[in-house]
Amino acid sequence: MTDMTVMVTQMNKSELIKRMSDKLDQLSNRDVDLAVHTLIEIMSDSLASGGRIEIRGFGTFSNHFRKPRTVRNPKTGEVGIHKPGKFVPHFKPGKELRKRVDASRADESNNPESSASAEIQRNPLLSP
Repeated sequence: MTDMTVMVTQMNKSELIKRMSDKLDQLSNRDVDLAVHTLIEIMSDSLASGGRIEIRGFGTFSNHFRKPRTVRNPKTGEVGIHKPGKFVPHFKPGKELRKRVDASRADESNNPESSASAEIQRNPLLSP
């Protein structure tokens, strides 16, 4: 495995796949890629059909309805444009995730130079 001593501030799907492959030596990159894509596809299908996804300790994905409203076009200044209601995906973090994020932010504000090493100790995906 590679030594990951830097704190990641943003992660996309390909970075997630790479980090999971590095962490899970017994699985090939192709297997991890397939697992991540399958997970995202199943979750997307569930939300698209109106379902709710709850992952204990992590959070809940659900759909929220945004009611119809009247808006103004900022470019032309036209008022009275009707925007129909719609469903949008929503994520509510779980209690454990909120505590981890809050603790990591509190550590960063108290001791910014050691925040990267503290993040690696807390997050098993970041450990070498």
